[in-house]
Amino acid sequence: MQRLGFEETIAELRANGVRLTPQRQWILRYLKETHSHPTAEQVHHEVSKALGGISLATVYNTLHTLTKMGVIRELSYGDGSSRFDGNETEHAHLVCEQCGIVLDVDSPEVEHILPKDLERTGFKVRSYRLEYYGLCEDCQATPRKTFANN
Repeated sequence: MQRLGFEETIAELRANGVRLTPQRQWILRYLKETHSHPTAEQVHHEVSKALGGISLATVYNTLHTLTKMGVIRELSYGDGSSRFDGNETEHAHLVCEQCGIVLDVDSPEVEHILPKDLERTGFKVRSYRLEYYGLCEDCQATPRKTFANN
């Protein structure tokens, strides 16, 4: 499945009778145009620049609704916060263990290894989540501060 852009997603939602408030449209546009996998707070900060008085509760509710609709993905990492991905297709991520940045893996070969291997078991895969953990380029270049070298 190919990633849908903002306009294609809006058209699909309208065709399915979904009510598209200005808040939903701005949040969806931001997530479809960014590749940074922001938190709800980051989405709120960025969308507030355009909409002004949008509440954080509205952002959370909209993110929840868009996730349930399947047009964005919620990525949880066990630390109590979630990140949101405007790419609704199945794809892998790189997660930096130091700064927390999440990057998309743009490699169909990597992304489809596991589902293809599982086909022979008779198990029907509906979705998957593949993540690689390590250090991003910036964190590799910057020594981590510790108590010893502070």
